[in-house]
Amino acid sequence: MKKITLILSMVLFTIAGAFAQIEKPVTWAYSAKKVSKTEAIIYLKATIDDRWHIYSQNVKDGGPVKTTFTFAPSKDFSLVGKTIEPKAIVKYESTFKMNVSYFEKSVIFQQKIKLNKATTVVKGVVEFMVCNDKQCLPPEEVEFSVPVK
Repeated sequence: MKKITLILSMVLFTIAGAFAQIEKPVTWAYSAKKVSKTEAIIYLKATIDDRWHIYSQNVKDGGPVKTTFTFAPSKDFSLVGKTIEPKAIVKYESTFKMNVSYFEKSVIFQQKIKLNKATTVVKGVVEFMVCNDKQCLPPEEVEFSVPVK
């Protein structure tokens, strides 16, 4: 009887696991480019699967979780201004009952930094939320580390 229960349990967990695939519709890539001896731009690129979108940094309260970048403090560099983004798509979403700004396919965010040292590593975390026309996934935080040479 124990063997039958064990086998049945394993079969059920295997089937459940096959249906419970973790969706990862967004992948991130990072790079840096020096624009002078004392300045560089950090590029944070999100590649988004078809039919999914992530939200702008400029979403109003009461809507989806906006994309935010948190940079780890460092003596090697300082941030210059805010993280910039391209023009977003603005559309009314009935889920949130408001107009929201978002990006599809891909988006590159840029952060200018002032260098206090010739080379450094810029570390931080990006938090974002991804949705499609049927569902939203829970907000996700992804750590990044970008060498500046």
